[in-house]
Amino acid sequence: MSENRPRPASAPDDEPGALIPFALRTVRQLVALDAEHGATAAVPAVREAVRTVRQLSADPDRLRGHDSDLLAALAELCEVVGWILFDAGFYGRAHRMNARALALAELCGDRGMARLVLLNDSMLDAHTGRPGRALESAARVAGPRPLPARVSSLVLIRQAHASALLGGRREAVDLISRAQSRFLDGVSADDPHWAWWIDQTELLGHQGWVHARLREWDTAVPLLYEAATAPGPSYRHLFTAELLAALVGSGAWAEAEDLIVDIAPRAGAIGSVRTTQTLVRTAAQLLGRADAPVNLRDAAAFLLECVPGGPGSP
Repeated sequence: MSENRPRPASAPDDEPGALIPFALRTVRQLVALDAEHGATAAVPAVREAVRTVRQLSADPDRLRGHDSDLLAALAELCEVVGWILFDAGFYGRAHRMNARALALAELCGDRGMARLVLLNDSMLDAHTGRPGRALESAARVAGPRPLPARVSSLVLIRQAHASALLGGRREAVDLISRAQSRFLDGVSADDPHWAWWIDQTELLGHQGWVHARLREWDTAVPLLYEAATAPGPSYRHLFTAELLAALVGSGAWAEAEDLIVDIAPRAGAIGSVRTTQTLVRTAAQLLGRADAPVNLRDAAAFLLECVPGGPGSP
C-alpha cells in the first residue's frame, strides 16, 4: 500500500511560477493521505516536503516582500504540516509550524488562513492541558467584521472545549449550543475554502465531546455515537475513542465491551496518535476498575495489545 501513497516530487525552482503549484499540489497530497490513512502515515511525506521546500524551515521574516501568492501557498502548506504533526503526536513541532504558518499568513494578508492556524493552535493547547491559552488563541480570530458562519461555529467549538476543561459548565454548554446555531446559518460566499470539513458530523462529534468533558453522559453518548458511526475521514476515529471513554465513564459496560470488540481488530490501522492515546488511557482505566466485569477488563487488555504503540502491542 505504501508504494501507492503520494510523495512530493523533486525540489522545485524558487521562482513563484514553479514553487506555488508545487506547494499547493503537496497540500492536496498531504490532505488526501491524512484523510485516508491518518496522520502517522502522512509523517514521512511531511518530512519529505519540509526537506524539499526549504522555505518551510526559513525564518518567515526573511521571506518578507516575496510574492503574496507564494507566501499564501507556503502558509497553507505549513498549516497542513502543523495539523498532521499535531495529530501524529509531535506537539512541540506542531506548535512551531503553526507559528510559522501564522507569520506567513500575516505577511501576505491571508486573514482566512491566519484564523485557521489560530484555531488549530487553540485545539493543540486544549489537548496539551493549556485551556487558558486555548481560549486566548480562539479569541484572536475575531476581527472588526462578523465572522462567516462556519468560522464562527469553529471558534465557538474551540471556546466550548477550553471552557469545559476550565470547569465552566454553563459557559461550555452555551458556547456549544451557539456553535450549532451558527452552523445552521449555512454556507456563505464569505466562508474560506478550508471550511469544507466543518460539517454536521464534525459538529455532532464536538458537541458530544464537550458534554463528555462535563461528564454529562446521557447527552454525550448519543451524539458521539452518531458521529462515530458516520462515514468520514480517518481522523474522525477520535470520536470513536471519545465514545468509548464516555461509555466507560457512564458505566455502560455492555456497550463498552461491544465497542471494544468492534474497534480492536481495526486499531492497528488507526493513524492518529491523539486517538490511540485516548484508547490506551481508557483501556488502562478499565483494567484498574474492580467494578468492571471481568470480560470487559479482558477486552480492554486485548485492545491494549492491538493499539499501535500501546503497552501491550508488539
